[in-house]
Amino acid sequence: MKTGSIRNLYLVTLFTAFSTVFLSAQTPFGPPVTPTAQRNALAAVRSQVNWLQNATRTASAGSQGFANLWQQFQSVRGAYHGFTLTLNSRQLAQGANDLAELDAGLGIIQEAFSNHEDAIAAGASPVSALRDLCEILREASRIWLDELNSSTSKLRVGGG
Repeated sequence: MKTGSIRNLYLVTLFTAFSTVFLSAQTPFGPPVTPTAQRNALAAVRSQVNWLQNATRTASAGSQGFANLWQQFQSVRGAYHGFTLTLNSRQLAQGANDLAELDAGLGIIQEAFSNHEDAIAAGASPVSALRDLCEILREASRIWLDELNSSTSKLRVGGG
């Protein structure tokens, strides 16, 4: 994938993410802060991680494979953000450190995409670089999901 195409994909994704945040900030009501909403939002995050992991198993070489992985990862980020909006003030205060670490973990995982681009720019085979990216995303998302499950259990998300 050409660097310009990756940048364009990144800009479109970034614009979409900021537009969503801006629009949700303009509405007077956020998502409900109920156990049911929390369970549903947490299930959505888990589903998005599973879809990302499936995408890492089926990614095809070339720009489409990379773009699909990027889109799936951004869906994980969006689902996680939506999930955090369902937490009540006690959960947010009690879980502030864990939630910040989970968010930072997503930032670290996202760096794998830049590392993929750097590897190709340095002459790595696109097939090999994509395979490496898939392995990193699969393992990192598994670890991240384990941390999410641990944190949500401590916070009694969904009334549990």
